[in-house]
Amino acid sequence: MPVMNIQWVLALLGCMALSAPAQERVIGDFGGAFYSTQKIVHSTGSTSLTLPYAYFDYGRVYTRVDTVGVKTMRVGSGHLELAARISFEGFSSDAPGLHGIAARTNPMPLGVGTYQETPWGALFAYSFYDPSSGGSLHELTYAAEFQVGALSVYPQLGVEHRTQKYVQHLYGVSTQEALASGLGAYSATASDTPVLAMALEWPLDEAWHINVQWRRRWLDRAITQSPLVFAQRQDSGFLALTRSFK
Repeated sequence: MPVMNIQWVLALLGCMALSAPAQERVIGDFGGAFYSTQKIVHSTGSTSLTLPYAYFDYGRVYTRVDTVGVKTMRVGSGHLELAARISFEGFSSDAPGLHGIAARTNPMPLGVGTYQETPWGALFAYSFYDPSSGGSLHELTYAAEFQVGALSVYPQLGVEHRTQKYVQHLYGVSTQEALASGLGAYSATASDTPVLAMALEWPLDEAWHINVQWRRRWLDRAITQSPLVFAQRQDSGFLALTRSFK
C-alpha cells in the first residue's frame, strides 16, 4: 500500500475513533492477512501484500476489510454511512510494456452507503466519488451466510458501476501516450462489472479464526478494449489469521 494511502486511512480512523463515546468497545475481528490481486494491465504481475486485517465496529465507527466509515442516522435495518474505500487499482509505469504510459494513482473513493442486515442475508450499497479521477464508483452486493459444521460460509454476489472518468483515469490512453508508447489511443466509456465472491471462517478456538476470501470480477468491454489491459477477468483474495473481540 502506498505510504500516502496508509497515512490517509490511519488519519481517518483516528478522527473517527475520537468521535466515538468513551464507553464504546471494539466488537469484531483483528489480525494479519496475506492479500493477493491479479493485475490486468500488460507487463505488471500480481500484487501480493501482507497487511493488517480488520472487520470491526467501535460504536458508530467501523471497518470492513477495505472499507472504513462512520454510521449516521438509522435507515431500515442499518444506517446511512459515510464511507471511504481503500483501492489498489492504480499501477506504476516502470514496466517495459508501459513505456510512455503515465503512472495511474490509486483511486481514493469517498462517499455514502448502507449495510442492511435482513433475515435473508446482508445487502451492501455504496456510492463513491473519486477525487483522483473526478469519476464515481457505485456498487451493490448481496451476501448470504450458512454453516457447514463449524465452518461459516459467506457467498456473495454483486455488481460495480464505474463512470467514464473513473475508467478513463485507469485504462484510457491519451494521444500523447499513444505517440510515446506505440499503443493505440483509447477513450473509455462507463463500465459495469459483475462480481462473485466466497468467504470462509474456520474457528481454531473461541477467540482465533482463519478467514479466507476469493473474489472474481468479470471485466466488460469498457475495460478489456483498452490496449493497456490483457485480461477478461480479475481474481483477488486473502488468507487471514484473526482474533475475535465480543
